[in-house]
Amino acid sequence: MTLTLEIRPVPGRYIVRASGTIIGETERAVELVEGARPPVIYVPREDVAMALLDPTDRQSTCPHKGEARYYSVVTPEARLENAVWSYERPIAGAEAIAGHLAFYQEKVRVEPR
Repeated sequence: MTLTLEIRPVPGRYIVRASGTIIGETERAVELVEGARPPVIYVPREDVAMALLDPTDRQSTCPHKGEARYYSVVTPEARLENAVWSYERPIAGAEAIAGHLAFYQEKVRVEPR
């Protein structure tokens, strides 16, 4: 059985909030649907305050998207370890998420405005 990735633009404005601090805002988000998993919103890195993200040593590999690298979010209120991930060079079929960031919802909220 082959897993299907669906990546599509999502309309509207999204706010990215970590520990009460707005760390991003975009009208260019994309949604990735991977099989039966819940959809994940990916935000262009240009629309996120990258100065608040600290690269970590964590990496993972997905057979459908490629190798992910992780970031912690550092705000005045908290340091949220490995709360963000990105596929810098996604594999064929997932190219639309290159240059985008995704967030663990239990650590960082990505909400429509």
